[in-house]
Order: sequence, then structure tokens, then C-alpha cells
Amino acid sequence: MNRQAQSAVLFLLGASLLHAGTTDLYLRYVKAGLQPLLLAAGAVLIATALATAWYEWRATSRKKATAAPDTAPPPPHPEPRVSWLLVLPLLALILVAPPALGSYSATRTGTSLQEPLAYPALPATGPLRLSVVDYAGRAVYDDGRTLTGRRIQLTGFLALDRDGTPYLVRMALNCCAADAQPVKVGLTGRIPPVLQPDTWLEITGTYTPHRVEDPVNDGPIPFIEVTAARPVPTPKDPYDETWNT
Repeated sequence: MNRQAQSAVLFLLGASLLHAGTTDLYLRYVKAGLQPLLLAAGAVLIATALATAWYEWRATSRKKATAAPDTAPPPPHPEPRVSWLLVLPLLALILVAPPALGSYSATRTGTSLQEPLAYPALPATGPLRLSVVDYAGRAVYDDGRTLTGRRIQLTGFLALDRDGTPYLVRMALNCCAADAQPVKVGLTGRIPPVLQPDTWLEITGTYTPHRVEDPVNDGPIPFIEVTAARPVPTPKDPYDETWNT
């Protein structure tokens, strides 16, 4: 792979990062807070590609200007073709948008609920619109003290355990999709009669002290008493970023 080809690959990679960073595509790979770094990386790659191409053009022009008229150009050096495999990740980034992790990963990975560092104050009236991670943390580690007697709304995708137990799940991120881990809330009460894994649902319900241990890693899984459920579109950001709150 010569310098011109290297510059082209760098430019395409930088352009792909800028495209992903200016659309919702980047949310399939990293959390929203990393968007500025992703855009900066794309800009640096494009600048590097342009600088490399310009320096190579100047070097070639200088050699032509100083070469003797009757001097034959040196034969080109053979280049390892394996270096072109570097283009494959670029093509994958451009052509393939991976789906967000769903029920398959969730049912094969134990719940990764962590004790919250703090419990932010909740509004005194109206339904509580909480993340799955927030609800699960309050239900397990605060024994539901801030949830009791309140109407609660959660949004997540559906997963079914081996014994058919339905869970509402969000994948929590530290950094990127590669470290995503599930946080699960069990469903009881008025559960929809037809349950399709990976369906996104908005659940309305109330806190219940019932909890079980995850069969994968014995982690705690709290439950919510469902009073209503409706399907909703997949959110723009399918991952939950409230991991360390």
C-alpha cells in the first residue's frame, strides 16, 4: 500500500467517523458523551490524510525536477498485499450498521446492577419516569423507599429467561458497546399476553419488594408490578448511560 493509498484510506476512515458522529449511527458504538471526541478523531484523520497526500506530491515533484533527463526511474518496490486487509474494517463501518445488543446478550449475561453513589431527589407528584438502572438500584439497594406508593414508568426491551420469566432490560455502558452489560427488572402483574423478545415496551406500574437472583450470576433482579404496557419504537439511543449515578 503506497502513500497515496494510505492517504485515501485515512481520508475515508475520517469521513466515516464524521458521518457517524453527525448522525445517530455513533450511538451503536459509543455512548453519547463521546461524540465530541469521535468528531475530533475524524477531523484529525482527514487532516492527516490531506497532509500525507500533499507531502507525497511535493516529494514526487521534487524528485522529478532534480532527476537527470536520461535517468530511468527506479523500479517500484513490491508491497505486501496483506496491508489491503486494513480496508475491511473501513468497509464494515461504512456498509454495516450493527444492531444494538438485545435479548440474546441479556439472557446470557448476568445482571450487572451496581449500588448507586447517590439517589437524586424525585418529583413529589406525577408518575416517575425512571431509567431501568435507576429503578433497579433504588429497588434493591434502597429497599424501594423512594418508590413505594408511586406510579412508575420504565422503558426497555423485553427478554425472556429460560423458564419464560419476562424481564425489562437496558444495556448499561461505561464507554462503548463492547463493555455493555444488562440491567434487568422482572415483570409481574398485567403482563401482555404475547411476549416477543427484543420488543421495546413502556411499562407503567408500581414498586414491589419481590426480587430474585439472576440464574446466570446470582445478581439481584427486582420486580415491578405492571398495570399497563405498550410497545414503543426503539429509542434513538438504545443504551443506558446512567451506570455510575
